Amino acid sequence: MAEISFEVIVQEVDETFPPELKCTDAAIHIARKKAMAVKRHLDNDRTIVAADTVVVLNDRIIGKPKDKEDALTILSALQGNTHQVITGVAIIKDSKEILFADVTEVEFNELTNEQLEFYVEKYKPYDKAGAYAIQEWIGVVGIKNIKGDFYNVMGLPVNRVVKALKNI
Repeated sequence: MAEISFEVIVQEVDETFPPELKCTDAAIHIARKKAMAVKRHLDNDRTIVAADTVVVLNDRIIGKPKDKEDALTILSALQGNTHQVITGVAIIKDSKEILFADVTEVEFNELTNEQLEFYVEKYKPYDKAGAYAIQEWIGVVGIKNIKGDFYNVMGLPVNRVVKALKNI
């Protein structure tokens, strides 16, 4: 959407982080791990942008759900509450690095068990931090308010990334 050409390169990365890190630092740590994994396989003249998104409720990172039951448990905890979506970004070119995190607050409506079941059954959000994607049905029906960048909740704070790319 920003009209910047790019290539997606996937490298498997261990997404663990030191437990003492703050939530924003954990997201940045994982994003940098992803960027460095790609950098090891490319020429140095390429610009690498990597990101990792975490969902945080009550200062605790909520990961991706393991199964349907876990997804329903996560969504039940989020509903009626405000949580943070934090995306850590690592931009690397040659020896230069730009690292940052963007935070968006998301407030969920109260949803019924039937609504949560419907969402999990239909959309199977097992690969999503916090067990949801804002661009899907639950974003329309379940999100009451957001404070911050909508695209950050989707997984990449595009506006900040574009500005950072100009500086690297």
